[in-house]
Amino acid sequence: MKESPGKKKKTVVIHLNPKWCKGCYICLEVCPKKVFEKSPEVSEKGFQPVLVAHPELCTRCLQCEMLCP
Repeated sequence: MKESPGKKKKTVVIHLNPKWCKGCYICLEVCPKKVFEKSPEVSEKGFQPVLVAHPELCTRCLQCEMLCP
């Protein structure tokens, strides 16, 4: 599927609640485009929560959503 010239790819909006993150980092492992990264900050639970670093790379494969505990 080709995009029309001048047509920009829409950036996916990814809703990630850092308070719900358990620090399993499954999303980091399964994302084929490396959209996620560990936050440089440590959470109140004692680990680095995941953050959405590159939403423009997301292909909407939903692997992160399907495997997130």
